Order: sequence, then structure tokens, then C-alpha cells
Amino acid sequence: MSARRGCGLSGAAAVVGIGATEFSKDSGRSELALAAEAVRVALADAGLGPGDVDGLVTFTMDTSPEIAVAQAAGIGELTFFSRIHYGGGAACATVQQAALAVAAGAAEVVVCYRAFNERSGRRFGAGVQRREPSAEGVALGWALPFGLLTPASWVAMAARRYLHTYGLTPEAFGHVAVTGRRHAATNPAAYFHGRPITLADHAASRWIAEPLRLLDCCQETDGGQAVVVTSVDRARTLPHPPAVIVAAAQGAGRAQEQMTSFYRDDLTGLPEAGAVARQLWRSSGLTPGDIDVGILYDHFTPFVLMQLEEYGFCAPGEAAGFVAAGALPLNTHGGQLGEAYLHGMNGIAEAVRQLRGTAVNQVPGAARVLVTAGSGVPTSGLLLGADG
Repeated sequence: MSARRGCGLSGAAAVVGIGATEFSKDSGRSELALAAEAVRVALADAGLGPGDVDGLVTFTMDTSPEIAVAQAAGIGELTFFSRIHYGGGAACATVQQAALAVAAGAAEVVVCYRAFNERSGRRFGAGVQRREPSAEGVALGWALPFGLLTPASWVAMAARRYLHTYGLTPEAFGHVAVTGRRHAATNPAAYFHGRPITLADHAASRWIAEPLRLLDCCQETDGGQAVVVTSVDRARTLPHPPAVIVAAAQGAGRAQEQMTSFYRDDLTGLPEAGAVARQLWRSSGLTPGDIDVGILYDHFTPFVLMQLEEYGFCAPGEAAGFVAAGALPLNTHGGQLGEAYLHGMNGIAEAVRQLRGTAVNQVPGAARVLVTAGSGVPTSGLLLGADG
């Protein structure tokens, strides 16, 4: 681990606006239209207009370039634009990039966005269909001949090792699935609104790639989400209480590959999450005990357990019991298991709602929220806090 400290933003920037399209399985419109809509809604929420924006950040996977979104949303001159790699691992890093730009004076108002037709268009869960020659493709070549063709199958390998090491059964993952769907059931924006599940439902769902069942896997969603970042000073003049960016970090582990890091010394953890965790705690001075709400990236339930352990909320092998006990309010919007799969951007929006006191599953007095991005890949994380 590098001796460098995490991103010392020290409360220089804040999230001031959040906006989303509806979450569906068939949006009926282009990904650019989804992106522009989410951006406009986020700006309206912030009390700002397109003319206030001078920066945009998105994912390398997004099909809507910054200049196209700027034009579609009525945004004028840009002084900063950036993209983050590694799929869902990019989510929190988009906000980090925006905050760094604001803190450095490269831009004053930066919008981070992600929009895709992930259900009606390109389905990431379908796995490898055709792979262009690349270094990442070569790495996958060690797994593809053995039938490991999809994200679920890649994660299943680590999940199986986790269960074996700690003497657990696949039911250990059920607590994460039940928690997410319970919160989604009371969230009108969630695709699974009104549809909670039980541990028995989880155990009865069909196998996808043992030990992962259907209810261990996130959704496929069409939709868009955007968040607006500006300075804390400016944020205090806007309609909503600022969600201050207390700390932000990115991390990749040794021997890191794209969800197929099978040649690491240990498959029971997520070193990239550990790298982010160490930076966040060190740069913020906070500890897991200071966190009021956890918004953890839940593309697959086993990796939620491993993240809790990497971030120090509990010891290795103990996360299932930690979740079952409700020791930390977790994914109060329903997560990607229950609300929508937006590569984690909707989780950032939920953290903002918790700090504003407007979440549908509001945690009383929530003042500090941890948000994580996709794990199993190079990743990122945020600590957001109430102002003052």
C-alpha cells in the first residue's frame, strides 16, 4: 500500500443536486435522452440551470459523450470533463473527480452522470459475447475456456471460497438480499416496490452459478442518474442542505483483474475495497463506528459481506451475522438488488437523501454515510457528511 494519504478534500465540495429518470426494463428512448433528462432533473433539484454548469464527469462505459450531453441539456462552455474506467467501480470516483476539479478551481459546478439501457440494450449480465484484443481480454482468456463467461460465474468462484473458508452455507448471502428487498418494498422509485422477500424465498430461488442464486444477483435496468457537485460555500446558498464530501478515494489491489483475480493469495476478501477503506478512514479521521448509514455496492450479495469486512465493520467471516442483526442501516433505497442497477450512481443519490432527511427509509439523525462502488474491479468510495 502506498504511503500517500487519501484524497484530502477536507470538506471543499458538496453534492447539491440529485436527479434520475424512472427505473424500468424498457425505457423506450435513447441513452442520450436518459442522460440529458437526469442532468436536467439534478440541476433543477440543485436550484441551478444549465448555464451554471462548466464541468461533466461520466464513465468510460457510458455511450453519451460529455459534449453530446452538454448540447442535449442546454449546457454551454465546459472547462472540465473527465471519464472513469472499470464499470461500477467508477461510481464514487466520478464525484471524487468533480470535487477535485472544484477544489482546484478547474470548474465551479460539475455534474456527474450515468445512463444506459442495460436491460433493453446491452446487458452486462450476459457476459462475454465478443472480446476485442486487449490486455483485459488476455486476462479473461485464463477463465473463459473453463466456462466462466459471465460476472455471476466469476463472482461465484470467490463466493464458494468464502463459504468454504468460514464454514458457511449459501444461506449466509440471504440476509443481504432480504435487507435490500425490504427497503425496496417501501420505496416507490424502486422496481421491486411492494415486493419484499424472505430468507425462504431466497433459498428457493433458482441457481445461477452455484453458490449464487437468482436473488443474489442485481437487476438489469434502463435509466439514468445524475448528481451535481459544487463548493461548500456555494452549496450553502442553494435550496437543500449540502451533502459534504468528507473524503473520497480510489483503489486497486495487487494482482487485480476485471472480476477474475483468481491468482491472488486469498479469494475471501476484496483488496481493492481495503485500499479504499484505509484511505477514507485515514483522511477523514473517522472509523466504522462513526457511520450512520452504509450504501454498499450490491451487484452480488457475497461482495457486500466482503466489503463490510474490508471496511472494518466486522471481522472476516462475520458479516452475515452483522447484516442479520441489523447492526448498520444498509442500502436503505433497496440497492441494486431492489431499486435499480445504475452502476452505483443511485446509491450516491440515496446517501444525499439520508443527509437531507428526505429518504423514504430515513435513518433518524443520519449525519455520516459511507458509499462504495463496484467491487471485484478497481473501485472507489465516498464519505459524505452533513454540513456543520
